[in-house]
Amino acid sequence: MRETHHVYLIPGFFGFTNLGRLRYFVHVDRFLRQHFAARGLHAVVHVVRTHPTASLTVRAVRVLETMARTLRARSAVAHLIGHSTGGLDARLVTAPGVVLPTNLDRARYAEWVRSVVGVASPHHGAPLAAFFAGFRGQQVTELLSVSTAYVLRFGQVPLTAALTLAALLSPSGRANRRPRLVDDVFGRLLADFSLSRRRAVHRLLHDVATDQSLLLQLTPEAIDVFNATVGDRAGVRYGCVVASAQPPGLRGALAAGLDPVAQANQAVYRALYQLTTGGGHAKSGPALTAAQRSALRRAFGAVPSVRASDGIVPTLAQVWGEVIAGARGDHLDVIGHFAEPDTDPPHYDWLTTGSGFDRAQFDHVWTRIADFLVPATVSRV
Repeated sequence: MRETHHVYLIPGFFGFTNLGRLRYFVHVDRFLRQHFAARGLHAVVHVVRTHPTASLTVRAVRVLETMARTLRARSAVAHLIGHSTGGLDARLVTAPGVVLPTNLDRARYAEWVRSVVGVASPHHGAPLAAFFAGFRGQQVTELLSVSTAYVLRFGQVPLTAALTLAALLSPSGRANRRPRLVDDVFGRLLADFSLSRRRAVHRLLHDVATDQSLLLQLTPEAIDVFNATVGDRAGVRYGCVVASAQPPGLRGALAAGLDPVAQANQAVYRALYQLTTGGGHAKSGPALTAAQRSALRRAFGAVPSVRASDGIVPTLAQVWGEVIAGARGDHLDVIGHFAEPDTDPPHYDWLTTGSGFDRAQFDHVWTRIADFLVPATVSRV
């Protein structure tokens, strides 16, 4: 009997699945469908609707619920692909002996899973999470969520939004009260959306504001506990895509050119990059196997330093299982949010990093992922 491959795409931190026509995984979804069809494979791609900042256990239950609604045939197999925090959700679903807050038989659905892939996932923690958990970080989280939706709809955020984000991320940003400018920026961003989309964005913001359990769970200290208790499942292949963006500096500033919005986005990226190393005091990276080190050297020319990151997650913190591919790009580049606005659907960039990530690299990364899910040929990272 012909196998049906069910691929589950799991959004990451502050990610959404759909806001009207705005789709977080639109480019990944299309690529995988076309890739599997070209190979003559029967594949169905599902996008999991997770709560953006709820706890890992709540998010993992959303994955299980999606699997329960869609997995039926005995000939089906499942593959879980998580972007950012979604990679931790996938590991939690498949981990032996884990108890989740649901009546669903987690072990039963875990048996369907053949592979788990984390794409720029914080397998060893994200120092940035501690910042997001603070009052100022909550404002940044909300503004990043809406700004991401705005970029996907209109191509770039207004200058005031980018400048406000840069100010909130700076060491001198206000931490004790919500500046009126933040509310003004929200009003400006939401005014450009349709009524139905404004309602969807408000629901997203409500979710982000009412449950932020995830944030403290993503700190390196908390992830140490997670990794000590959440093991890999026998028979499941675990892999990762590791992203490393161009460090902020002259090259990025030149890439931004004279566009004031791009320069403001470069300032946002510079602040985020600094926060990913825990305020500039990067610790030693995780213990890597010889195979992982070899794959990283093939991808980047050398094993990235402990200070390297994709602007959100330290690069070495993204390593878990087999290193499927290395991407010279930022946290959102790897899922298709880079600058190629003339394509259909358009690719819109959010973080201005000067990394040069493009469609060829996107296709390479996701071809490598697809071949990891259903091996076709052996190739190099």
